[in-house]
Amino acid sequence: MKDKTRSLIEIHIAVVLFGLSGLFARYVGQPAVIIALGRVFFASISMYLFFRYSGTDISLGSKRDYFTLAAAGLMLAVHWTTFFLSIQVSTVAIGVLTFSTFPLFITFLEPLIFGEKIKITDVICAFVMFAGVMIIVPEFHLSNNITLGIIWGMTCSLTYAALSLINRKFVKKYSGRLIAFYEQGTATLVLLPAFFIYRPVFTVTSIFLLVLLGVLFTAAAHSMFINGMKSIRAQTAGMIASLESVYGIAAAAVFLGEIPSFNEFAGGALILSAAIYSTLKASKAAE
Repeated sequence: MKDKTRSLIEIHIAVVLFGLSGLFARYVGQPAVIIALGRVFFASISMYLFFRYSGTDISLGSKRDYFTLAAAGLMLAVHWTTFFLSIQVSTVAIGVLTFSTFPLFITFLEPLIFGEKIKITDVICAFVMFAGVMIIVPEFHLSNNITLGIIWGMTCSLTYAALSLINRKFVKKYSGRLIAFYEQGTATLVLLPAFFIYRPVFTVTSIFLLVLLGVLFTAAAHSMFINGMKSIRAQTAGMIASLESVYGIAAAAVFLGEIPSFNEFAGGALILSAAIYSTLKASKAAE
């Protein structure tokens, strides 16, 4: 199997897991920041155990790398907190769909940072996906919780775009697991004060869900996604990741009874079409 094909498979599996993770915002029964803390805490612990028992060297090459990944961890903390906030104040659909706009940021930031020529097809795909999101979002009244969900979701989108570009640079030097470990470990430290502020009370079920969210839906999924970026561009990975909105809406319909409207189906079709085109284009380049 060619490297680019393997990378595409890894990213698609990761995105399925990401799409289902939005459900935890409803099932865990904790504030968004506590869910985000539990997510990164159990993810970083599971990765540390993996490195310890596999004898993997977890040192980085320079102080600059430590600082940059720490900054990425801060962005990750903001990203996941705002993601769960968006879902809690609005709906799963709003959370995952506003998050899915991050390829639009990447499309224009990636050429500036890496000096690559911007491609008209990438711009078209990004705007098609954004149009899909606009079709699905029902209203924009400032007094509406939907608006708050959109604001948190767009913040989530912007931080993830920046995070993806940092990951693209470091995945050439370090494994996806190691990058994710440092990012999630830093995010844990950033979010830890929230534990003492909120003083959450956990049930056995909520602890189990947070462990599941951290280990499978975060540690494994995040590592696969970052590792998959070794052979494909961040913009392509971003397009594929927008399928998270489709998976998230479908899961919300099945498990939460949030049945998509006609507009949600129409917008989802645009997002899916752009993502499939981006994937096929990357696969053709791998041949």
